[in-house]
Amino acid sequence: MSYPNYKPGLEGVIAAITKISYLDTEKEQIIVRGYDLIELIEKTSYIKVAYLLLYNRLPSDEQAKEFEKSLMAEAEIPDSMYQLFSLMPKTTQAMDALRTGISFLAGYEDPDFLMDTSTKANEAKALKILAKAPTIAVNSYRALKGMPFVRPNRELGYAENFIYMIKGEKPTATEVDTLDKILTAYIEHEMPNSTFAVRVVASTLSDIYGAITSAVASLKGPLHGGANEAAMKMFLEVLSLGGVKIAEKYILEKLARKDKIMGFGHRVYMKKYDPRAYLLKDYIPKLAHLRPEGAELAQIYEIIAKVMEREKGIFPNADYPIALLYYLIHIPIDLYTPIFLCSRIAGLAAHHIEQHENNRLFRPRVIYEGERDLHP
Repeated sequence: MSYPNYKPGLEGVIAAITKISYLDTEKEQIIVRGYDLIELIEKTSYIKVAYLLLYNRLPSDEQAKEFEKSLMAEAEIPDSMYQLFSLMPKTTQAMDALRTGISFLAGYEDPDFLMDTSTKANEAKALKILAKAPTIAVNSYRALKGMPFVRPNRELGYAENFIYMIKGEKPTATEVDTLDKILTAYIEHEMPNSTFAVRVVASTLSDIYGAITSAVASLKGPLHGGANEAAMKMFLEVLSLGGVKIAEKYILEKLARKDKIMGFGHRVYMKKYDPRAYLLKDYIPKLAHLRPEGAELAQIYEIIAKVMEREKGIFPNADYPIALLYYLIHIPIDLYTPIFLCSRIAGLAAHHIEQHENNRLFRPRVIYEGERDLHP
C-alpha cells in the first residue's frame, strides 16, 4: 500500500532550520557557517573550522592558537578512565569503547552544570569533549590491544598529538597535514544519521554527553561511519586475491551478486561526486610511497572507482579516499571510525547548542499496519 505522507528513512523530510551547514547539490558545495568546506580544507585548519562551528566566526591566527592551547590543556582524562579501559573485555569494539568513555566522562561534571542547557555551558562542555575524545579513542583502543597507554602531550598540536598517541612517537609533518585535512573533511555534514540522533536527544533537554554518546552508536554502523573501515578491508582483500589484475573482475562479481560496495553513493549527493572525495583523491598518489604496497593500492582505488562510474553511474563518497589515506599514514583500521567521530564532535556540538537555543521536542507519528480489535 502507498502512503503519500510516508517517507522511508525520512528521505527529503526537513527536520530542522539551521545556520550551521548545508549540502547544496546544485552547486556541489558543502556550506559550513557560510564558507565552502573545500576551501576551508585547502586554506585553513581543523582547529579554525572547529572554532568556526562552536563560536560562529572564523578565528584569527592568534585566536586559533589560543583555542588549540585550551584544547590541549583539557586533553588529559582522569586516571580512573584508564582503569576503566583496562577492565573492558578484549572483545569490545573500538567504537563501543569510545561510546562508553564519553558516557563515563559525564560523571565528572557537576550535576547542575551537566544539565545546564545555556549556550555558554554547552560550549564549555563541548570544548572538554572535543579535547578528550582523541585520548579516549586512542587509549581505549590501546588497552583492548594490550598496548601501553600514551598520555596526551600538551606541547603538541591537536592533530599532531592525535597521531602521537596512536603511534607512540612524534609524527612527520606529512602525517599531521594529512590527518588535519581528513579531520576537516569529516567535521560537519548537515543532517546525517548521527547528527539527527544528537538533535533528537538534545530536544528532550538532555545533556551534551548523552547526545554525543548517541552519535557514537549511530556512527558505528557500516552504512554511516563504518563505511571507511569496510572500504579499506575491500582494498586489502583485492590486493590479497591478486591486486590490480583482478580488481575489475572482483567488483563486477560483487555487483552481479548485488553486494553493496562501501564508499560509494550518498543519499543526498545521489549521482554526483562528493566534493570532499574529489579533493582528497589527489593526495593518494602523493602519499603512496609511504607503504610498500601503496602504489598498487592506489591503482586498485582508481580501477574500482572507474568500474563503479561505468557500471552504476555513482561516484566515491569521502569514506573511499579517506580509508586509503588513513592506511598510507599507518592508522590502524579499527581506529578509522573512532577518528571520524572525534573529528565530527565540533559539528555535533554545534547542532546540540543550536537545538537548545530554539528547542522543539522531536515526536513524530507512524502509519499503523498492525491488527486491531483483538481481545484477550
